[in-house]
Amino acid sequence: MANTGAQSGSREITGEATAANLACDGLPADYPKEVTWLSDRRYFLLAVIVYGVSTIYSLFLWRKGFRVHDRANYFLFFIGFGLQMKSMLMRGLTLHQCPLNNLYEAVAFVDATIVGTCLVIGLWPRLRYVGAFAAPVVFAIGVFALMPGLDTPGAKPQFNLDLVSLHAALTLLSYGAFGLSSVAAAMYLTQEHDLKFHKLRAVFSLMPPMDRLEKIINRTLWAGFILLTTGLAFIPLLLKGRPEPRLTDDPKVIWSGLVWALYLVLLIMHGRFHQSGRRFAWGAVGTFAFVLLTFWGINLLSPAHRF
Repeated sequence: MANTGAQSGSREITGEATAANLACDGLPADYPKEVTWLSDRRYFLLAVIVYGVSTIYSLFLWRKGFRVHDRANYFLFFIGFGLQMKSMLMRGLTLHQCPLNNLYEAVAFVDATIVGTCLVIGLWPRLRYVGAFAAPVVFAIGVFALMPGLDTPGAKPQFNLDLVSLHAALTLLSYGAFGLSSVAAAMYLTQEHDLKFHKLRAVFSLMPPMDRLEKIINRTLWAGFILLTTGLAFIPLLLKGRPEPRLTDDPKVIWSGLVWALYLVLLIMHGRFHQSGRRFAWGAVGTFAFVLLTFWGINLLSPAHRF
């Protein structure tokens, strides 16, 4: 009896101590027992740090004039992409579906699309410098994704493996393709500037020729435009049978139509009116800059979109 009373008293003391510790720490009673520092957001943070190192290294490449093959930057992109895939995989396993539920996950998806495509393009040595121009864009997008308030979990996941997921994936992939076209356009403008003002550096540069860069700009723009068109084509099907407002009542739909029209005009000007070279490159850079600067604000204004 005495031993039983002692054990009962010990359990009460232990329970009180545990409750006191939780109260001091400000944690709820149902807080998980095992807490891992390397969460999915922490893995993404590590990836963004790697992209930041890649950006700093790219600055030195720009000063040197791209006279050596860019193996170090490619390796940094490979590490960052691995960390980002780990982050997305952990988030997807937690939600048991594709992680495209809020603005943070959408921006991270675009970031991963750009990095993954740069790794594929970088398999060709003369195209490996795409990473040097993409690094600042990828780093800036990653820093934006980590801003407070973007990763807001809902009551339940919003996307299932249906037309909504397909619509989201195609649209975000199109933004990744447009980002790559702006990177290639920045390379084109750099080559043009070197030919005008630093002819010796242009001669010894290992970047692709300007005509090849123009083809890359055109093809990535067409790829992004086709993906965006396909993604937007699902909107009438998604709204079919739903008691929701008209398409014109959603700012995100209007904005998406404006982006689609801007890229259509850019492609028509290049294909039909032979607007090539410097103006075409500046058009690709400027249009994607518009997408980056307005994407988050439009999502905040939209009543129906979380990405």
